Amino acid sequence: MLRLDHLAVACGTLAEGVAAVEQALGVPLAPGGQHAAFGTHNRLLSLGPAEYLEVIAIDPGAPAPGRPRWFDLDRFAGPPRLTNWVAACDDIAAALAVCPPGTGAPMALARGDLRWTMAVPADGLLPFDGLFPAPIQWHGSAHPAPRLPDRGIRLTGLHLTHPEAEALAAALAPLLRDPRLSFATGAPMLRATLSTPKGEVCL
Repeated sequence: MLRLDHLAVACGTLAEGVAAVEQALGVPLAPGGQHAAFGTHNRLLSLGPAEYLEVIAIDPGAPAPGRPRWFDLDRFAGPPRLTNWVAACDDIAAALAVCPPGTGAPMALARGDLRWTMAVPADGLLPFDGLFPAPIQWHGSAHPAPRLPDRGIRLTGLHLTHPEAEALAAALAPLLRDPRLSFATGAPMLRATLSTPKGEVCL
């Protein structure tokens, strides 16, 4: 019902996040855009024909959205880091019926020719301290991934660490099965393993 769509690296400023990711991966990020509904902006990186990575931050030039921003960005602090992941579906209402409470309400969003509906929690924080994926449903054929320059970066593993790792795995089991996912018990943390032209890199 769900399939991995994209990863989100949060940062205090977009420039800081872009510099950190470009240094770690050794490739340039592509332009992204603004999200007027949440007062955020991003830059993007292809992870293949159907997946991508976004570096996202509060846009200092945008008005406050009047609601908590997605990915709990209002409370973000510290260095740039991978904080969230987003999983695509063909029917977001059906997906949300199976997701844990607090996954959010569907919001219709758009940027340019991109149209999508995404689940956004009322307080900005997804279940399991943000480690549960945000469901997204893309409308039409337009998607960011295939239009991005392919820099040869691929996601090979997504590692989720949480005090309730077994419950997190159980919540995902009826929704998404991806051999790249792994779970461990510990303090909340999301880590991605990527194959790059310079070798394996963890974010």
